[in-house]
Parts: sequence; structure tokens; C-alpha cells
Amino acid sequence: MSTQTVSAQSTSAQSGSLERLALNRWTFRTTPLQEFLEATVSRGIGSVGLWRQDIEEVGLEALRRRVDDAGLRVSSLCRGGFLTASAEADRAAALDDNRRAIDETAGLGAPTLVMVVGGVDRADKDIVGARARVTEAVAQLAPYAEERGVTLCLEPLHPMFAADRAVLSTLDQALDMAEAAGSPAAGVVVDTYHVWWDPYLERAIQRAADSGRLFGYQVCDWNLPLAAEPLHSRGYMGDGFIDFPSITRMIKDAGYTGDIEVEIFNEDVWATPAEESARIIAERYEQLVLPYA
Repeated sequence: MSTQTVSAQSTSAQSGSLERLALNRWTFRTTPLQEFLEATVSRGIGSVGLWRQDIEEVGLEALRRRVDDAGLRVSSLCRGGFLTASAEADRAAALDDNRRAIDETAGLGAPTLVMVVGGVDRADKDIVGARARVTEAVAQLAPYAEERGVTLCLEPLHPMFAADRAVLSTLDQALDMAEAAGSPAAGVVVDTYHVWWDPYLERAIQRAADSGRLFGYQVCDWNLPLAAEPLHSRGYMGDGFIDFPSITRMIKDAGYTGDIEVEIFNEDVWATPAEESARIIAERYEQLVLPYA
């Protein structure tokens, strides 16, 4: 399918019911980039969440052209972060890399950079110190993001990922760090896979909205049994244990009207043809999310 055909289909197939739906690139991790864009357009879906690996593959300007030619928006860029290193040289390198990520986000016309802040540094195993280093780094990066018209979405991850991926485990922790930055560019993303279990989730979502820091909403399900790589246990909405109507009502009641991004890491989903996976996602979104959004 040519780029011109993709663009034409975007005009004819775009559906109001799916305009807020975004497909995250990593949901289609093994699908070639152009095929992913075509599958998105074919379902009338409005936007895509991209990864920095896509920029490495085709270049920033070329990636922006492909998305624009398809008639799509970029809902987010993933990912920045990994700010927990204890060594000064490593911290400086991480800050430089995050500034580049902010520039890339702006170059794609995306509103927000998703921040996976990093796990415990095995050099000191100091989780409290790691969180303090993240807070300091976000405060340094937020003014630069604000200048570039980009927001930083701190993403709390499920506690089982605290060792290697994120010392932020709850939305309240992420908000504490965002507020400490002293910049309106620092906020949070609510990812159902990571926060569905939190007994204080509704309060925290409202807190994020009240402070103007609710920048993103990502959905996928919590599947059992966990995969050998637990990160790959994310599933299609409705296949697992998450109550999407309830959480989506919390998001709506807080006043969020932005994109709703489906981000699934799952070997079976990656093995599914892109058109079929996009169809399933659109149907589950219309059944379990859209009516409550």
C-alpha cells in the first residue's frame, strides 16, 4: 500500500468513535513500521504512540513525514528516563540523552515524552537514594521540556519492576516527583497494567487532574499466568483481570479528554497479523473503554 493510499484511507475511514484511540508501536513490535501505520489507518484510528527505536530506524524527519502522510497524530514518544544511576558520569549522560529525547518528541509534534525512570542501581542498592536522584533529574529536565513545548509523563510501574525498571510504583509517588519539579511540564501517565491494584488510585487520578498533571492514559489487561518475562504479560482489554469501565470512569470524572493509548507487550499479540490485532483492539476499546470515556 502506498503512502498516498494510506493518506486517502485515513480521510475516508477516520471514525469519531476511534479518534481518541492510539496504538502504541510496541503493541506491534515485530510488525514493520509502514505496515503498522497502515493497520492503524485501516481501522480509522486517530493516532500512534511511537518509540525512539523508530527514529533510529528511519530518522526523525522521515518518521514525521510518514506519520503526517498517513493523516495520523503522535500521542506520545517512548521513552525517556533511566535516571537512577549513582555514578556522576552516568547521571550526566542520562540527562543528555533525555534532552535528546525531548527534542525528538518536539520534532514529532508529540505532546509528551513517557518517562520510565529506572530501577535500583546495583552499585548501592539504595532505593531511597535512587528516588531522590530521579526527583533531582526531573527538576533539571522539566524547564528544558517546557521550553520545547513538551510534557514529561512519569510512569509508575508495578512494584515487581522496581528493581530493574522503575523505582516509582504508585501514581502518588510519581506526582510527588512531578510536583517537586516546580514546572507545569512534569506530570504523570496512568497505565492500567501498572496501577490497577492501587487502593488509592481514584484519589491519585483526581489529584493529578487537580494539579494539571494528568498527561496520559494507557490501557491493556493484566493476564495470568505471568509470562517468563513478566513485562510480556500485558494483554488485550477483557482478557485479564482489570476493570476498565471503573478506571476509565475515574479518568473521565477527573476531566481527562486526551488520547487513550493501547500498549501491549505480549508474544502472542506480536505473532498476530497487524490488521487482526488492530481489529481486536478497536473492538475491545469500543466495548470496554469508549462507553465510559
